[in-house]
Amino acid sequence: MGEASSDENDLDDWFIESLRIYSNIHEYQLEHPTRVIEWTAEKTICVAGYHSSSKSEILELLLPPKLFADDNQGLCAERDFKVVHGGFSDGPIHCLKHIPGSRCVVTNDGFSSNLQVWNVGGDDSDVLKKTGDIHLKTSSSDKGVKIAPELATGNTCILHGSQMNDIQLTELTSGKPLYSVGTDIPDVLSSLQFVSSSVFLCCTRNGDLYVGDTRKPSAAQKSPAGGSKGIQWCMGVRTDLSSADPSSCSVARLSSFCQVVVSDLRNLKDPICKAQLDVQRKTTSDDFMSVTWAPALDNCLAVSGFDGMVHIYDTVSWRPELMEFQPLFIHRGHMMSDDQLDASSFVVTTHVWHPSRPRTVISAAVDGSVHVWDWVDRGTASCCRSGTLSVQ
Repeated sequence: MGEASSDENDLDDWFIESLRIYSNIHEYQLEHPTRVIEWTAEKTICVAGYHSSSKSEILELLLPPKLFADDNQGLCAERDFKVVHGGFSDGPIHCLKHIPGSRCVVTNDGFSSNLQVWNVGGDDSDVLKKTGDIHLKTSSSDKGVKIAPELATGNTCILHGSQMNDIQLTELTSGKPLYSVGTDIPDVLSSLQFVSSSVFLCCTRNGDLYVGDTRKPSAAQKSPAGGSKGIQWCMGVRTDLSSADPSSCSVARLSSFCQVVVSDLRNLKDPICKAQLDVQRKTTSDDFMSVTWAPALDNCLAVSGFDGMVHIYDTVSWRPELMEFQPLFIHRGHMMSDDQLDASSFVVTTHVWHPSRPRTVISAAVDGSVHVWDWVDRGTASCCRSGTLSVQ
């Protein structure tokens, strides 16, 4: 009884605190958890299940209209997520990417090299339908594939690979390979992303970075991590799409030891700054590690995958020397679920920033919960409106 009462008190305390630290927070409960959240438009996201060994649901969700009713909060009654398109995959979905300027997404199951192409649908149908498969032969087809769509709107080419030596650019409609990386390095990929229309970055699990160019057949340029063996790494890239120079981007590498190393594309070998994060790991798995830059907020990045929370940091005070830093904000909402799992296994599976709203983040966890939240900057908290909490 005492433990139950304590949990109820924690939930009550968090509910009250949420009114102060969030300007908005809304929850949606999926039937099966997702590890992918991808923007398909300003107000819609695509999610898909990853647990099922048979069929998995793939959905396009409309975010709660109340989230966007900044000027007339009291006049907007719509607080819930809405399923606008849905379908089923024959297996789990570990990677999902939207093709900019289209109603197309590409997926991979995490265990093979095959890609699935989906049409998200339009106003005349609520069906999210698979339109094709791309069968690829790679040297590590059992490790799954990382996918990076080209940044230019309307292009139907994707970069993909599971190891450095099998990265290629493929035309979606024909399945024709247009480019391949000229290297025989078998290192497994953890992250893959374009930084311009042709330049791309790769991060391997051991933390090495590679810069490639789809216009050039030469091998990608390597910047070794110089880290200890056994440490897993992933990457988050901040690009300036208004700049024609891809070197304007910043690269943050996150390690399984909860360290972040920030570099500039012009000199990847010498980090700009480092940080030991104040994060207590609650899981031994590195499957959900994620670091992302806020696209509309200077110097801020978010980290998840170590526990049931999303940690936001301001990097402006970080230095080249490794030091420990406290988070600017922590989203604890997933840990406050009534159906809370064992704390040692409760993990946030993924998170994404809104592309234009500075402090809007969407996150998902292993219990199937999906949260969209606007966090309040403490420096301007006194002038923020009261928060709204919605649970579906």
